[in-house]
Amino acid sequence: MGQPAPTHPGVSFVMPVYNEAAYIDDAIASVLAQQYTGERELVVVLGPSTDGTTERVQARAVQDARIRIVENPQLSIPLGLNLGIRAAAHDVIVRVDAHTELEPHYTATGVATLLRTGAASVGGLMVATGRGRLQSAVARAYNHRLGLGGGAYHGAASEGPAESAYLGIMRREALVAVGLYDEGLKRGEDWELNLRLRDAGHLVWLDPALRVTYWPRSTWARLARQFRATGIWRGELVRRLGGRNPVRYFAPPALVVSLALSAVLLVLQLTGIVAGLPSLLLSVVHLGPALYLLVLLALLVVPSSGQRFADRLTFAGVIAVMHLSWGTGFVRGFVLGARDAVDTSRIES
Repeated sequence: MGQPAPTHPGVSFVMPVYNEAAYIDDAIASVLAQQYTGERELVVVLGPSTDGTTERVQARAVQDARIRIVENPQLSIPLGLNLGIRAAAHDVIVRVDAHTELEPHYTATGVATLLRTGAASVGGLMVATGRGRLQSAVARAYNHRLGLGGGAYHGAASEGPAESAYLGIMRREALVAVGLYDEGLKRGEDWELNLRLRDAGHLVWLDPALRVTYWPRSTWARLARQFRATGIWRGELVRRLGGRNPVRYFAPPALVVSLALSAVLLVLQLTGIVAGLPSLLLSVVHLGPALYLLVLLALLVVPSSGQRFADRLTFAGVIAVMHLSWGTGFVRGFVLGARDAVDTSRIES
């Protein structure tokens, strides 16, 4: 008879890091403070940071032998994750982002769920949090159905099989068997990996008891760049996988196309090129943008958008930036392919 599986297997936390000086100390502290009795290590995969992140991580590694550093000279999260997984010493991989903070019992709960369900990948809820008006508005949008709330891990959900897993507490053996993360992707790599795990017959599981604090982008420009890059790579995934992508991903590009058609028609109508009955019939194109404008106006009065009018106005702006950036990126990625598009929202400018 073989030895029974350990109830507290060793865990390797894998954290890709690039330009996260404002968040890296808290992220590392939350990992080291995990109340878990099994063996642990933190593999920090360092990108070529320019904001002092590298020096902060190196200083922490000198102080704590559980921290190991792997160099990642490229701005590629999937490549960094694969480097960390290959360097990991343990059979359970816990993906951690430098913009996140784990609750103290996150690992113990997640590993218990992994063993209880037999899943290959277990994820929980992203609890977006912000400082100041703009980042707080972005955090509310992450948790709102009009923002990112369409995904189960962005809002209230019940435990059970899932389409994907946020971050992920994963079995290394299963990851290796499906080929690890796709290094040809720059965004959407977690969703695509979990798709391959499910295709291979593995279970992907959502446990709402797992909660991760996430700090979103805190400037308009970085928010727009982040969502444009995400949209580009979702468009690329639709090129590759077609209808296997959830319907909700097609709403922002549909909005962008609707706005573009409406703008072109409006110019033709104002210049008299399109008039009479054709103009009247084609005016149905304006319905989509008009309804969207009404939705944004409604956000200025509903309490969930914020306490003050300035908070609600910021929230409505954040929603619009998310949708339009993601939608225009999607159209570009779907029509032209992602090519070498990267998320530049963490690059200092």
